[in-house]
Amino acid sequence: MIQISVVIITFNEEKNIERCLQSVKRIADEIIVVDSLSKDKTISIAETYGAKTITQAFLGHIGQKNFAASQASSDWVLSLDADEALSPELEKNILKIKETHQAGTYDAYRMCRLTNYCGKWIKHSGWYPDKKTRLFNRTKGCWKGENPHDRWELYDNSKNIKDLHGDILHYSFYSMLDHIKKIEKYSDIAARARVEKNKNYNLLKIIVVPAWVFFINYIIRLGFLDGYYGLIVCKLQAYDTWIKYNLVRQYTVMKKEGKPY
Repeated sequence: MIQISVVIITFNEEKNIERCLQSVKRIADEIIVVDSLSKDKTISIAETYGAKTITQAFLGHIGQKNFAASQASSDWVLSLDADEALSPELEKNILKIKETHQAGTYDAYRMCRLTNYCGKWIKHSGWYPDKKTRLFNRTKGCWKGENPHDRWELYDNSKNIKDLHGDILHYSFYSMLDHIKKIEKYSDIAARARVEKNKNYNLLKIIVVPAWVFFINYIIRLGFLDGYYGLIVCKLQAYDTWIKYNLVRQYTVMKKEGKPY
């Protein structure tokens, strides 16, 4: 039987953290919460579940998750965000892995993430199945990507990953305003990262790509089947692209002129 350390990064997550902790208590041999200076009750709630809490100023999504994984005492880590929880089916299948996993079979396990948006489960719109590698042997890989979008990758780029049935339940946004605020925050982070890599977008891309994003998600990926909130999700994904591309263009000009951005 393998031991599993559940690792969660948090910041002001008192609204979500208890649901997350409840969903992992049967599978966790250890729970580690790495908190980036929360001002609410996140830490006290986590400690009532026996979690080991570590305070760490935010290192960026990739850096913070790598730091959190490094704090685990077990090689096998289940990494979750505080606004996520395991579905009963996924919990059951992870318990099976604990009992049956043998060394050399798989280095990581991938699962689907199902997002709840303003009380509606979004099953299309480019938001599902949204496969994520979240259960892994931490000695075999690390978090990579482009902030704020992280992904777990094996060091040797192997495909030694198995898909699990069951969903990570993602309680993303309680209101459209929450979504818009997050888009504006994350678009800025992503734009700055792209400018540092010398990426830029011309006016044609700024006009065409957001429209294409909406078409792909709403028509091709069947966003219309998610009803009213499917329309909102697809429109805001297009807006996300539009604002990000514009920021990259703006920051590139400022960088060339030697201005702070």
